[in-house]
Formats: sequence, C-alpha cells, structure tokens
Amino acid sequence: MCGVSGWIDWETDLRTRERTVRAMAETLACRGPDAGGVRLSRHAALGHRRLSVIDLEGGGQPLSDQDTDTALSYNGELYNYRELRRELQSLGHTFRTRSDTEVVLRAHLQWGDAAPRRFNGMFAYALWDGRRQKLLLVRDHLGVKPLYWHAHRSGVLFGSEPKAVLANPLFRAELDAEGIAELFALPAAPTAGHGVFRGLRELRPGHLLTVSRGATRELPYWRLTSAPHTDDAATTQARVRDLLADTVERQMLSDVPLCTLLSGGVDSSAITALAAAARERTGHSKVTSFSVDFPGSADRTPDAWRTSADAPFVRAAVEHIGTLHTSVVVPDEDLLDARDAVLRARDRPGWGEMDASLHLLFREVRRRSTVALSGEAADEIFGGYPYFHDPAALAADTFPWLHGRATPAELLRPDVRAQVRPHEYTAEQYRRSLAEVPSLPGESAADRRIREIFHLALTRWLPPLLDRADRVSMSVGLELRVPFCDHRLVEYLWNVPWALKAPGGRPKGLLRDAVRDLLPPQVTDRPKSGYPSTPAVRYTEVLTARAHELLADPNAPVFDLVDRAVVRAALAEGRPLPSPRTAPNPVGGLDHLVQVDEWLRAYRVSLR
Repeated sequence: MCGVSGWIDWETDLRTRERTVRAMAETLACRGPDAGGVRLSRHAALGHRRLSVIDLEGGGQPLSDQDTDTALSYNGELYNYRELRRELQSLGHTFRTRSDTEVVLRAHLQWGDAAPRRFNGMFAYALWDGRRQKLLLVRDHLGVKPLYWHAHRSGVLFGSEPKAVLANPLFRAELDAEGIAELFALPAAPTAGHGVFRGLRELRPGHLLTVSRGATRELPYWRLTSAPHTDDAATTQARVRDLLADTVERQMLSDVPLCTLLSGGVDSSAITALAAAARERTGHSKVTSFSVDFPGSADRTPDAWRTSADAPFVRAAVEHIGTLHTSVVVPDEDLLDARDAVLRARDRPGWGEMDASLHLLFREVRRRSTVALSGEAADEIFGGYPYFHDPAALAADTFPWLHGRATPAELLRPDVRAQVRPHEYTAEQYRRSLAEVPSLPGESAADRRIREIFHLALTRWLPPLLDRADRVSMSVGLELRVPFCDHRLVEYLWNVPWALKAPGGRPKGLLRDAVRDLLPPQVTDRPKSGYPSTPAVRYTEVLTARAHELLADPNAPVFDLVDRAVVRAALAEGRPLPSPRTAPNPVGGLDHLVQVDEWLRAYRVSLR
C-alpha cells in the first residue's frame, strides 16, 4: 500500500516549494517504506510513498504520461487490473510496467472520469491533468482507503492521512464546535466527509472530487440502489459463495508474502478457508495465519459483546483448514508502550488499548508478511451485530448502537456543551443519514427499517472500523485487504431480504450456510464475539494515575473542553467515564480522556 499527498495552488509556482511538498510526502513514510517521489509543475505538486506489492521493479510513482501531461499518485490495489489491461491493450494502449497503477492512469485516459466505475478494488488516488489544469481525487466504493483534502484560498491540499496536510503551513490544527461534536458525541458514528480538524474534509466513499480554477465539486460515481430480490434461498446462498470465493482469489494476488488474520469466528475463518482452497488449486504452499491473544483472556467472564475466548475456535479452524499459524500474545507493558505510536498513526483520539493491541498484532504480522486478508465488514453486510436483532435498538430514534448508551459528550463543560449542542448534533446527523437511504417502493415498514439499519451500518458504523484498520496496519507498513468490502458482494446483499440473511432468526445465517462445508461446526455456528479488549490491570492503573495528574495540572488542555469537577467526582466514586466505544470496557472512557489531552498537546490543536 502507499501514501498519497499533494498541493494545488493557482497563485503560487509550486516548483519553488519542493521542500514543503517532500515534507508532506515524508509524513506518510510508514505507509510506503520502500520508495518515494514527487512531481512538480507550476500549479500542481504530487507526492508519493510506496509499499511495493505488485511489480516491485516497475511500479514507481508518481507515474506520468508525457504525451498527455497527466500524472498519478495512487494508493491501493486494483483486483481486476489484468482484465482492464487486456481491454485497454485491445483499444490501442501500450504499457511499460506490470503495475495496476499504470492501468488506472490509462483507464482515465480512455474513459475519463467514468473510469472508477470499472474498478474492483480498494484505492484512493490523485490524478492531475496538465492540459485541462484539473485535479481529480477518487476514493473506492466502501472507503477502505482514506483520502483527506482541504480547500485553501487559492487551491487545495490533500493526503492519505491528515498528517500530510498538517505538514503544509497553509493548514492549521484547529478544532471547532463540529469537530468537538465528532470527537465527543459521535466517535462511534462519524459524519461522512468530516475530518475532525476545522476545514479538513475526508473524501466520501464512492465519490470523486474535481478541482479546477474557481471550481471544486464532489460527486458520487457509485451508490447502492434498491430493487426487488428475485433469487430463491438456494440460489442466493450459491451466489454469495461464488462472489466470496472469486473475491478472495482475486485478493490473493501479490508479489510479496501474504497471510490471513484468524479470530476463530465464521468471518475470518471463511476467508482463511477460501484462501487455502485457492492456494491448493494453484499448487502453492499452505496459508499463513495469525491471531491475537492476551495473558489471562481464557479466565474472563463472557458478556454480550465478548461471548467466548478466541483460542479454542482458532485451534479448531487451524486444524481443519491446515494453516501455518502463529498466535501473537500481547502483554500489558507493550500496550502502554504502543500508545504514542497509535495516536500518531490515527492523527486523532482513537480506541485506546484496542488500537494498541491491534498495532502490536500488526507489527508482529509485518515481520513475516506484507499483505494480510481480514474478515472486516461481514457483520455489516450480513447483519451480525447485536443491534440488528434487538427490538429496542431497532425502534430507537437514533443510531441503533448508541441506543441507551452515554457518550463522552456527557463530560463536556456547560459552556462548551452550549456551543456544541451534542444531542441536537447527533439527532441532525441521524436524520441526514436516514434521508440518504435508497427506498424500495412497496416495501413493508419492517423491511424498510431493517434496510435503514443496514445503510447506517455501512455508512456510519463501518467507516471508523475501516479507518482504524487502515491507519493502524499502515503504521507498520502492512497492507490489509478486506474481501467482504468487495462492492459486487455488497451490492448483491443490499437487496437480499432479512429473512434470507438471517434464516430462522440466526445472525449471519446466510453466510454460515454458504461456507458450512469449509469449516468445523463449532466455528461455523460460533455466536458473534467482538474484537477482544485486554484484561490489562497495569494499563488501567497507569491511565488512572495519568488522569489524576491531569486533574492536578491547571493547564491541562483537555479541561478546556471537559468538566474537571465531573471527572474528579467519577474517579473519586470509582465510576467509569463514558466511553467512545460501544463495546463494554470500563477503561474506555478514561482512555479517551487521557488520549484527547495527549492529542491536543502533541498536535498543538487550538480551539475555535
């Protein structure tokens, strides 16, 4: 995977700003540790950092076509690039590399802004057309790969992560009322397009942004459409299996070592089994798999989110599939050491120890693999989360996973709360989200509601999970691929009725039945169990001590936002602070408080 950055300016000769352009690109070195480059012209500068995965020798960037004065900085993997390459060759195009990057460039030369509609993959890229003096920014269908942009007085700055934009002196790290609302009221349902920092936008999934002199427009090139589902149960199950098998096989393409992440749930186990079958068909060696575990995890009491320990199910999947497996055990002390790395990776407060443990897992995986396949997004497209099956959550007039839960907004100072209006902000964002759901005429009220829940899951719940996975994996130079985010599979499942997705009320019953022959029964039928939070006693002790240090510090910046007295009373009474996460975790709110303070200091964020 790679890092994209750049600068458009209609008033400045950017050929004189090479130092700044390189500084922007270098902030993304972790995303692309293998190589880097810039391309400068009068009004456009592109930067790139490369992680070599396909065509190790010939895929350098930014990639230019001198005949058309076009340049591309590309981050992603195009899984159908071989088919597109053959089609473009039949239309007269010649290629000088084996990379998918050149296919993207030539696809735009052939089909213009309609090219992304032909792509199957995960990607975010910038294309500069020197003849027309136009920049095009594009992001994949589901938003697997990030891309941020900021419109300044005479142009646009952009980058794969906010840190690239922050490296340009034209942009300042500022937080306004909307940014505060995103951090404290909606950390588990972020607003599409909002970049938290004042003036920073994130290109929406399935959208492209065109920038020309005097005009900036963001438009969708892909969106879900609602239509009657005409396949019967058997045909639906077979179609899901075929799509998933094809997707996994496409995503096995790599010129570097590849593995899978295996939690022992049906999602990751299905991906691993299909990957192993693909390997076997082509005569390759066994699939390598990795899981994460923590000291004492087997002794934890199950709850509604974490229904069982992973280890027994991982062992069953490994023995049945036959992978070369490694369990990565993460001790308490390492979690504390990873906090700063995770904050720098995400450029904003995240999910604390869950991010830290993921970082440590990915760091170990990266020692032996460059690419990993993950089961992310299966619950969103098949309806596996508890809120899909909770009548009270379904009936709630808010994001269903927020029903009955306090958010960190409860900690805001009264004067800040009056400015931010967190409850009104949440309600307005919820209404806007519902207005985007494509309706199906004649649908019953119950079916309409479950369609709304699926749309909310795809557009408000899934994005922070994908962002977390991308940013934490790329912080160690690991490319994470997510087969369940294939837009063909998502399009098909969008119109599959709930009765077929959850036959007999079984969560993800359609997926379980589609892959039943690949897995042992205990794995196929294992109830949903969320990503583990570690029972880290030492971690909690250290965070509690840091919170008391903040309370004693009259200049702690977090208390420009948070009510000091409320926090002091909660700690004195032993009450957990409201968490930004929906998964039950008594230390989640404390983690958020400390991390917000660390972020405000490290990024020198000013309040507006």
